[in-house]
Amino acid sequence: MGFARLLSYEKELFIKNILILASGSIAKHFIDWVNKNRVAENQYHVTCYKSGTTPPNIGKNITLIDADPTSFSKLKRIMDETAFSNIFIVMEDKEDVKYVLKNIALIDNKLRIVLVNQWDDPEVGKDQDNITMVQSDGLIAAHLYDQLPNVPLVAQNVGLGQGEIMEVHIPFGSSYAYRHIGTIVQHKWKIAALYRDEQQILPTHTTMIRPNDTLLILGKPIVLNGVYKTINKRVGLFPEPFGKNIYLILDLRHDQKNALLYLKQSIYFVEKLEEKSLYIRVIYPNNFELIDELKTFESESVSLSICYKNEDVKSLIASDIYEHNVGLIMSTIPAFESEDLKETLYALKKLIFLFGDDLLYNIKKSIVLMTNKEEMESISSTAFDISESLGLELTLGDFDPEGDFESKKIIVEHYETLSQIFDTGINIEQKVANPIRELSDMQNILQIAAFEEDLNTDSFKKLISSKVQDFLLTTKNHPKLLVPFVASEVVN
Repeated sequence: MGFARLLSYEKELFIKNILILASGSIAKHFIDWVNKNRVAENQYHVTCYKSGTTPPNIGKNITLIDADPTSFSKLKRIMDETAFSNIFIVMEDKEDVKYVLKNIALIDNKLRIVLVNQWDDPEVGKDQDNITMVQSDGLIAAHLYDQLPNVPLVAQNVGLGQGEIMEVHIPFGSSYAYRHIGTIVQHKWKIAALYRDEQQILPTHTTMIRPNDTLLILGKPIVLNGVYKTINKRVGLFPEPFGKNIYLILDLRHDQKNALLYLKQSIYFVEKLEEKSLYIRVIYPNNFELIDELKTFESESVSLSICYKNEDVKSLIASDIYEHNVGLIMSTIPAFESEDLKETLYALKKLIFLFGDDLLYNIKKSIVLMTNKEEMESISSTAFDISESLGLELTLGDFDPEGDFESKKIIVEHYETLSQIFDTGINIEQKVANPIRELSDMQNILQIAAFEEDLNTDSFKKLISSKVQDFLLTTKNHPKLLVPFVASEVVN
């Protein structure tokens, strides 16, 4: 057999002959779709015994047959001449369909049939196992339901069709807006694609999600439903979407002296939030009188656990955080910097609160010091959220020794826009000054900053650095909130 002939023979093996028994409006639209969206491997044979069923211009892979399929002899002749893989029955008259089904059963009772049930009649075709039923009323109702607000759009005919593939729009004010995908823990679900400006983006961990983006997400339906609700929640449910609850790490090698003070501040924090719990993990216990005193603060929303073994503390902390759906971790700077705990917490992509000399009860303002555009956008929603939750006045501090305010204009506009969206005030402060010096002179403030992977703890580098981020762990008088951030090589 020659090569060209072999290709022709293989093509014939893959070609599917499909018989469409058509009449009525639905059939006309179906054939129009078939005609426009041509599949080279399919050959369609359409009975058109009623006028107005077929479009005026027919493609080469559609053959029109002028025959009434309710006639047994005519239908048998059609089916004897061609070996069909499928029969689609899209007919408007119920009695005609009953005759057609009887005829097909007599000719070939194993051939796969797809029947459009336009009459919501469960009796039609119920005795035949080879029929796939398409309920037109149910499809229309499902499509109408998808158009309702606050209803996720799920794939009906892809995968299992049970809602494991979902499309989610990112509204303005979403807690997912202006976040890098790498800062989102995708446990039992995954962001597969992102759509923006009618273009598909295959995201990386550095891709930033923006308002009006559409995400295509995959996972277990029950998990995706929770993700959908979280995405559509507006700011005001801090610390979501990083997680729900608060986790306090007390390392008694460093925190013993002020452990009770840290616990009381943590309880104060939880009381400011809605329906959150506080989980306390004591590591390296060395004062049992103190532990007994800490236990007296346990309640329905406050629980305490003690690690008496000093092996693999980082794995234990990670396990706690997953088990308790933790969104915010509270710690001191010495504990945060010890034993690579900083790297472990960064990998978990959670918010970090670091205690300062200023007590949380006395904090009146929050401040974000101006850095680069990508960082500023990434932490903006969280900055508004925690400020609103704790009743703090948010300040955007643009302190530049050279007075270069014009280049930061787009960042200022971004924060002003969010202020309007969240209906929360913001104070924009621009000043020719050293930002580190300005920050040192402030009292009773919460500093909000990006939590970068390479958060600098090298004291020598600080001597030659001009970056605000490199001094985060040096100034211990102000408490700090660190927001997970993934730096991009190219901003999307």
